[in-house]
This record gives sequence, C-alpha cells and structure tokens, in this order.
Amino acid sequence: MNLLILGRGKTGSLVADFARERHHHLQIAGAKENTACAALTPENLCGIDAVIDFTTPHCVLANIEACVQAGKNMVVGTTGWYGEIPRVRALVERHHTGFVFAANFSIGVNLFFDIARTAAAALRHDYTGQIFERHHIHKKDAPSGTAIAIQKVMHEAAAQDRETAARNEPLEITSFREGEVVGLHEVVFESAADRIYLCHDAKSRRGFAEGAVRAAEWLAGKKGFYDFKDIWREL
Repeated sequence: MNLLILGRGKTGSLVADFARERHHHLQIAGAKENTACAALTPENLCGIDAVIDFTTPHCVLANIEACVQAGKNMVVGTTGWYGEIPRVRALVERHHTGFVFAANFSIGVNLFFDIARTAAAALRHDYTGQIFERHHIHKKDAPSGTAIAIQKVMHEAAAQDRETAARNEPLEITSFREGEVVGLHEVVFESAADRIYLCHDAKSRRGFAEGAVRAAEWLAGKKGFYDFKDIWREL
C-alpha cells in the first residue's frame, strides 16, 4: 500500500517503522510540511491508498476534512476531537470513503475495554467506581481519549441494567501528566468490604503503531465509518 503518515512524533515514527516492516511504501508529513494542510491537496494525495494521522487535536479536524474530501481512506489515532464525531461521520458517508478512528489502537487496550465492560457489573453490587489515567507531560488533551472510551463502555454496560440505569452516572476520571509515562489506565471499584483494581500499563507505543497500520490494511477496499474497538478482532 501507499501510505501517507501525518505526524513525526514518537508514535508517528513507530507507525512508519512498522509500516516499513510490512513492506508498505511511505510518505511522511510533519507539521512544517503540512501547514494549513499543504500536504493534503488532491494533487499531493494522488496515488495514496490511506492516510494515517497521529498529529494534535488542534489540526486533526482540518486534516480529516482535507483527506475525506479528496476521497482518501483515513486512520486517525489523534484524540481530542470526539465532540465532532457526528459531523465527521456524515462527511465520510457523503464522500463514500473509509475511516477508522480509535482512542487507542493497542490490542491490549481493546481487550481491557472488554474487561471493563464486564466489570461494570460491580456497580450493581454496591460498589462505586473511578477511572485514573496517567500520561507524559507533553500530551495535549485531558482526560485521555482512552479514559473517555473506558468511561463510555462502562456507562453503556451499566445502563443496560434497569436497576443500575436509574442511578447511573459516568464514572469520574482523574488525569495526571507526569514525566514520560506512555499511558497508564486504572479502574478502581470500592465497597465497604473491599477494592477491585483493573490496570493497563503501556510499556511502549509499539502497540498503538501496529494497530494503526493493521487498521489501514483492513480498510483497503472498504467504505464507511468505523471505531477500531468494534473491528479489531477482524484483523
């Protein structure tokens, strides 16, 4: 595949490394090359099969609009834009492109989502819950997209139970920004009798990179708007 990677940061660099391992052809555009979406004109995107975005919240929406309007499939690992999901979904459907986004492309984190969804049953048994997330000091958004995704899947799971739904509020998220922490997410349940701890601790960004490239491969020949947590098993 011919891939364009947006972002020369730590994760974008790992995406490029893994894509090369998979024998894809690459172009890379950092902030300087893509000022005002200069790298995303229809002429520059000619011949590109998919664009993978690991940039920043302040520019990701402009990147999405440029790529989708040019008819290019896109994989987006940047977070901080999810309030615009309905608008982006409509844009993707209108231009008949393929789009995969994720709060986190790590297979381990997506397994953790399933564990958290099941663990939400604790809220039916007099437990209270809270979510904690820790990331490096350079991360632009807080809470993290992954923490928000955990909160959402647990809220939806709890809402399916009539008794819990009547008193169901999304779990509180507490964010920390320190050092060079790659990404640590915890869910803590507490009752009068005990505590339950669930934790995912990313040792590196490699898992994010692998999942994003595999998502681009999966998207080849497909159209539509997809959340990675719903399709990762198909990889």
